[in-house]
Amino acid sequence: MPITADQVKQLREITGAGMMECKKALADTGGDLEKALDALRKSGAAKAEKRSGRAAKEGRVEAYIHPGSRVGVLIEVNCETDFVARTDEFQQLVRDIAMQVAAASPRWVRREDVPEIELESERAIYRVQAEQSGKPAQVIERIVAGQVERYLKDVCLLEQAFIKQSDRTVKDLLQEAIARLGENITVRRFARFQLGELADRQAEEHEARKETPAGGAPGA
Repeated sequence: MPITADQVKQLREITGAGMMECKKALADTGGDLEKALDALRKSGAAKAEKRSGRAAKEGRVEAYIHPGSRVGVLIEVNCETDFVARTDEFQQLVRDIAMQVAAASPRWVRREDVPEIELESERAIYRVQAEQSGKPAQVIERIVAGQVERYLKDVCLLEQAFIKQSDRTVKDLLQEAIARLGENITVRRFARFQLGELADRQAEEHEARKETPAGGAPGA
């Protein structure tokens, strides 16, 4: 079937890919927008994989303050050259990821960053919950694995659904940018600050210490 200019325009607006790349993806998938979108994302992932080993030492540190000044974010996103770091597209990418951190409160950049002790603690909680339901052992392990997977998608920045387009993850966003800009791009680190957050945590810890007898657990 013939590919229309409106179809190409729509796919470009979603992905930011070039006109010829969008036209080819639509032609290869018979004009099916969803399949063309999937094909472009896979292509972006393949290109990103090829570039993933290249050093990314340039980039940008972005400061983002959410309206109302109650949440702030500092984030470092790296690319390979200062030329790309100064482009409007790269700077918008960094701002979008900073906004993601402010809105979605991730704790780590990627799942490999999550400490094993944290994962073991989560598994223990999910296992107890599953055991209380009376499920067989093999079913319990599948339930625990699924719960841990959902947990990682919640707390790891790259695994989260992108706040501006929930059918894409932040990792998809990065891979598409890598494909368009032709450089490896990585999120190195971030810090999120919320007004009163530390004070609230210190107050909770103080109350917990008051309730804990010397040498015992709370309520012992």
